[in-house]
Amino acid sequence: MTRELIFASRPSNLARWQTNFVMEQLRKSWIDLQAEMQIITTRGDKILDQALPDIGGKGLFTYELEQALLTGRLHAAVHSLKDLPTEDSPGLIIASIPVRADYHDVLVCPTGWSLENLPLNSVIGTSSIRRGAQILAYRPDLKIKSIRGNVETRIKKIIAGEYDAAIMAAAGLTRLGLHGYITESISEEIMLPAPGQGALAVQCRSDDYATINLLQAIHHQETALAVRAERAFLSALGGGCSLPVAVLAHVQDQRIELTGLIVAPDGSQSVRNSVSGFDPLDVGRRLAQEAIDSGAWDAIRAMLNEEK
Repeated sequence: MTRELIFASRPSNLARWQTNFVMEQLRKSWIDLQAEMQIITTRGDKILDQALPDIGGKGLFTYELEQALLTGRLHAAVHSLKDLPTEDSPGLIIASIPVRADYHDVLVCPTGWSLENLPLNSVIGTSSIRRGAQILAYRPDLKIKSIRGNVETRIKKIIAGEYDAAIMAAAGLTRLGLHGYITESISEEIMLPAPGQGALAVQCRSDDYATINLLQAIHHQETALAVRAERAFLSALGGGCSLPVAVLAHVQDQRIELTGLIVAPDGSQSVRNSVSGFDPLDVGRRLAQEAIDSGAWDAIRAMLNEEK
């Protein structure tokens, strides 16, 4: 019996790559599968002249795709997991999380400088308050400037001299075959990633059991444990993807080692904690509670409110 899946994808080369990757992995598991892609443009794809925190984070790159799923015209959508809100949209679930790619942030610098050796007052491009805050915590002399656009557009802006360097996700560059532009992979001691960074999420309707069954074939349990703990940490803080929150889980023999960081936008304050355990929701919530108990989260939220 022929099986059919129609995927929703954003228009960027990276989004198409991710959707094609998922379809190819599924075809290896289901040899009779017919899969195709339909392109949908999101609000985040259209508004490129404003910083992400200024136009809202939750659902910015996902809302239109989710609506297409809910109508029933499409079966599934592939997202960068870090773009998805921590709570499932009503009627939808994450049915599959494939194996995670490189979760590190990287420096792209045409002149070849490392993060440590960049000249004083260099201009660093990033659209992420999390990245900007951690950079300033390490190098307070650097100047953070918003950079928008897809991966290729950002690289063109850097090469054109609009920025001295930029911080980007390793996974996006590697998936597009642009790893040659990476100057330095930034260590976890300097920069922790966003919750779920490097992982993909395949979303579908929660009552579409046939599609859920097909998607489960490429689900990677170790990755799922790690990113669920990371997202539980963010959720327990009541935060969206635009907040200065970083977290990373390592999983070995089902045991989760979770390290989280909350950092002020200007890098002046931060709290970093680690916990471990076997239940991803419990581990994430305990780590968040430690941060809250320290008082740092309240201080940093107050700073964010002052900036609005």
